[in-house]
Amino acid sequence: MARVKRAVNAHKKRRVILERASGYRGQRSRLYRKAKEQVIHSLVYSYRDRRKRKGDFRRLWIQRINAAARQNGITYNRFIQGLGLAGVQVDRRMLAELAVNEPATFTSLVETAKKALPSDVNAPKSAA
Repeated sequence: MARVKRAVNAHKKRRVILERASGYRGQRSRLYRKAKEQVIHSLVYSYRDRRKRKGDFRRLWIQRINAAARQNGITYNRFIQGLGLAGVQVDRRMLAELAVNEPATFTSLVETAKKALPSDVNAPKSAA
C-alpha cells in the first residue's frame, strides 16, 4: 500500500484557518492554535447573535412605538390593545417605521386605537 503524505492537506487546513483569522489582533491572527480557537469562538458568536439580533430589533421597535404613542397621549400597551380590538393588523416593524417617518399616519392609527378601546380604559387613574 502506498504511503500517504499529508503535507498538502495540513498546509491547506492551516492556511484556511489563518485566512479566516486575518484581521484579529496579535497572536490570534498569526499563530495557528490561537487563530483556530478564535475562529471557532467567532463562529459561535455569529450563530448566537444572528438569533439575538431579532430580539434586539423587536425591543428597538417597541421603544420607538412607545415613545411616539406617549407623545399622542397613550401608552404602548393600550395602543397595541386598541389596534387589536380595532382589527388593525400592522406589525411592530411597520409601526416603528410609521412612528419615525410618517407621524401623521401614526397619529391616525393612535386615534383608531383610542376609539376601539373601552371608554373606562382611556380615563385617567384616580389618586385612590
